[in-house]
Amino acid sequence: RTILKGIGKLFCALVSILLVAVLIIGGWFGVQGYNMYQDAIEDMPISEKVETIRAMDNFVEYEELPKIYIDAVISVEDKRFEEHRGVDYLAICRAAWNNLRTFSFAEGGSTITQQLMKNEYFTQEKKLERKFAEIFAAWEIEKQYSKEDIFELYVNTIYFGSGYYGIYDAAEGYFRKEPSELNEYEAVMLAGLPNAPSAYSPDTSPELAKQRMSQVLTRMVECEVIDQDEADSLLAQAYTVNHEYWLIF
Repeated sequence: RTILKGIGKLFCALVSILLVAVLIIGGWFGVQGYNMYQDAIEDMPISEKVETIRAMDNFVEYEELPKIYIDAVISVEDKRFEEHRGVDYLAICRAAWNNLRTFSFAEGGSTITQQLMKNEYFTQEKKLERKFAEIFAAWEIEKQYSKEDIFELYVNTIYFGSGYYGIYDAAEGYFRKEPSELNEYEAVMLAGLPNAPSAYSPDTSPELAKQRMSQVLTRMVECEVIDQDEADSLLAQAYTVNHEYWLIF
C-alpha cells in the first residue's frame, strides 16, 4: 500500500510538472503568435485586406453561391462554422490529441476563418507561433464581419488546382460556368478540391477527384444536409458525366 501511495504521488507530481511545462511553453508561443499577428495587421489592417479582396475581378458574393456548395464546404471543412467565433476548440483538442498519438502535426483543427487568415496573412509553415497568430486574427475578423462575409472571402481566395484561384475561376475553368450556374454535382466536386488542390484537380487526377467527392458527400450525410439517397445519386454522376475538358469514370 505504501508503495502504491508513493507511485501515486510520483504520478501526480509528474502530471503537475507536465501541465506547468505546457502552460509555460504555450504562453511563450502565444506571445510570439500575438506579436506575429500584430505585425501582420499593422502592415495591412483587416478592413483594408477585405476591401482588397472584394475589389478583385469577378468577386463572387455569398448570395451568388449555390446553397449545396455552401453546405458542402462547411460540412467538409468546418461543420461548426455557424456556431463558433473564429476558433473551434473541440476541433483543436481533437487535432492535438491525434497529433500526440501519431507524433506528428498532421491535423490542425483550423476553422474556415482561421484558414482565411492564414492564407491571407501568414505562411503555411506548421509552427505553433503561426497557429496562435491565425487564432488571434480569426478572433478579430469575426468581431468585424459576418459569417457570410467570411465565407465569401474564403471561397474567393482559395486555390482549386490547375491554376484556378477563387470560386469564379474554378467554376469557369472546370465547367465553363459562373458559380451561380453550377449544378449540384459540379458544386460538390468543387467543394472538395481546396483540401489538396494539386492532388484532386479533375484535370490531372480524375480518379482522386471522384474519391474526394465521395468523402465530401459522406460528410454532408453525417452533417444531415443531404440524405444517403441524394449522396448516392450525386456520386453516381462521377461515373457517367462527360465534360468537354475532362471525363470521370
